[in-house]
Amino acid sequence: MSEEPAVLTEQRDRVLLITLNRPDAMNAINGALSAGLVAAVEELDGTPGLTAGVLTGAGRGFSAGMDLKAFARGEDIGPMMKFIRHGADKPLIAAIEGFALAGGLELALSCDLLVAAKGVKLGIPEAGVGLFAAAGGLARLPTRVGYGKAMEMALTADPITAEEAAAYGLVTRVAEKGQALEVAMELANRVARNAPLAVSASKRLIRAAQGSTEEDFWKLQEPLQREVFASDDAKEGPQAFAEKRPPRWIGS
Repeated sequence: MSEEPAVLTEQRDRVLLITLNRPDAMNAINGALSAGLVAAVEELDGTPGLTAGVLTGAGRGFSAGMDLKAFARGEDIGPMMKFIRHGADKPLIAAIEGFALAGGLELALSCDLLVAAKGVKLGIPEAGVGLFAAAGGLARLPTRVGYGKAMEMALTADPITAEEAAAYGLVTRVAEKGQALEVAMELANRVARNAPLAVSASKRLIRAAQGSTEEDFWKLQEPLQREVFASDDAKEGPQAFAEKRPPRWIGS
């Protein structure tokens, strides 16, 4: 019997569901999962009929981070690091049950929105084992939870709950246990009702605004504005509004 893929994808209307599929290893990141996730994100970004994605984990948790046994064997997780640094072009929502720890939280931080079930543990415990969060967590956490809380999480290695994370702005929506995926899909479907080019440009500009000067922001916006405002979807939106019907987006 062939082994199941480390990452599964399923298109649901205009949303791509991406599932980390190593439940017995707590969806720890090995070579197969790294390559599979990158392929899934390429599918999301490269499919015109898709507007957004949802990333979740099979089993009892989102991801426990790097698979240290696979790392010791020399498995290549380079593709995963490229994704963590650059993310997806289209909006990606993390649906988290159980936990997202160490590299698992850093993977979630590569998503644009986080939905977590009540009681979920989120943390970067690396300092407790002689390491530090080296996959973007130390840069991104301060923009999500503020300087003080990010520093506390990094130095104490203690996790926070989904409820605490929501209070700090890290988690967008808190779901009942077992309902994180359902809530994330509802959110993704709401995003997917909007024009794909406009959604992608909005994501890119909000991300670029973090740490950029206002002058740099305006320079980045100019070409995106020309592209989006001259698109067929920009004509379709007002026409659909005037005709009181749902818009028919084509992504161009």
